[in-house]
Amino acid sequence: MARVDYIDDPNAPKANSVVPSVVAVVRDGDGRVLMIHKTDNDKWALPGGGHEIGESIADAVVREVKEETGYDVEVVTITGTYTNPRHVMAYDDGEVRQQFSIAFLARLLGGEAQTSSESDRVEWVSPDDLKALTIHPSMRLRIEHAINPGPQPYIG
Repeated sequence: MARVDYIDDPNAPKANSVVPSVVAVVRDGDGRVLMIHKTDNDKWALPGGGHEIGESIADAVVREVKEETGYDVEVVTITGTYTNPRHVMAYDDGEVRQQFSIAFLARLLGGEAQTSSESDRVEWVSPDDLKALTIHPSMRLRIEHAINPGPQPYIG
């Protein structure tokens, strides 16, 4: 399913849903960040997705990382919350979702890279090389807050 992201765009469609979602910042021993190339918007992103009924938010992080990357992780801490009502994602089925995302730092436990229906590439990327990738500004913000955290998790 294709999607278009809008931030601070007065012509953006109005949101008609809110779905809690998660993203995970996973770093390897060399400090590289686990990234996926998304098939729905042709951009690089942190692994993540929607929270499902019957699971804890930490379970959602573990499941989404495994589904999208093939890696097993455990949640360490929250790095930020992202609920900007001026950021909406319009899907080709008519859903227009307001951003509601919680970002987590997660520790790599094992596994090996594998793609999914949502990710056609899975790569470990050095922080310096992130600048060259096509990454949505909202995702860059999550990465920045996780790599260079403030005294508290980001709330926005």
